[in-house]
Amino acid sequence: MANVLIAGCGYVGTALGLELASQGDRVWGLRRDASQLPSQLNAVSADLGNPATLHTLPRELDYVVYCAGADASTDAAYELVYVNGLRNVLNAVAGSGARRVFFTSSTAVYGQAAGEWVDEASETTPAHFSGARLLEAERLLHEQALAATVLRCSGIYGPGRTRLIDSVRNGNASPSQRFMNRIHRDDVSGAIAHLLHMAEPPPLLLLSDDAPALDSEVIAFIAQQLGVPAPAAPEGGPTPAARGGHKRCRNGLLRATGYRLRYPSYREGYGAMLAAAG
Repeated sequence: MANVLIAGCGYVGTALGLELASQGDRVWGLRRDASQLPSQLNAVSADLGNPATLHTLPRELDYVVYCAGADASTDAAYELVYVNGLRNVLNAVAGSGARRVFFTSSTAVYGQAAGEWVDEASETTPAHFSGARLLEAERLLHEQALAATVLRCSGIYGPGRTRLIDSVRNGNASPSQRFMNRIHRDDVSGAIAHLLHMAEPPPLLLLSDDAPALDSEVIAFIAQQLGVPAPAAPEGGPTPAARGGHKRCRNGLLRATGYRLRYPSYREGYGAMLAAAG
């Protein structure tokens, strides 16, 4: 049994906490208002941006998972959560005996925009403040004393995140010719649970599914499943200034750890979401 703190216990963190608790681990879930967390988790209400609120963290820990998300798409919000919040938690758990910290970063750290394949060894030259702040947080994490694993997640989707499905159903989807990279929420939580119980997980991992796909291809699949007309894909190449870039994420190192994706592509993931919705 491991003692695990999940800082930023939201969409991914709650799923991870339930998975770890079902395996017999003792889990603390930290968020601003933790009163609505599932009963299987030990609730900790605290503000990651306010160190004074972090005095109630457990004294003895084996692992810390930092998977907070910014409240707004601004540089200030990203700095507060990913840099200052991470620093505050690292200071608060010093002396707890934690053996490793896991940090959910993003493939936004990659600035490639010509359809290139990227992996853990690829150059990181983000074109947006979000990627720059996440790289700053990654450096902060690797400069501190605890062992650390950075998890660069591609776009996370899953139960409750139906914006794309709704836009296709309502005829408002705007397909592009950019490659999109995704990973299902349950594969993010599943991969972290898998890595947490490894003796020596890698210090850096890219979390993405097996099938980078053109945005227009994914939208066409969803339309076909819904039985509605697919919007026409635009002619020409991707928009160079698009925030998400235009790249393909390679997940070979993730697969080499022995983890097997529950949703290897958008077909299985969105297929399951559509089936659940009836």
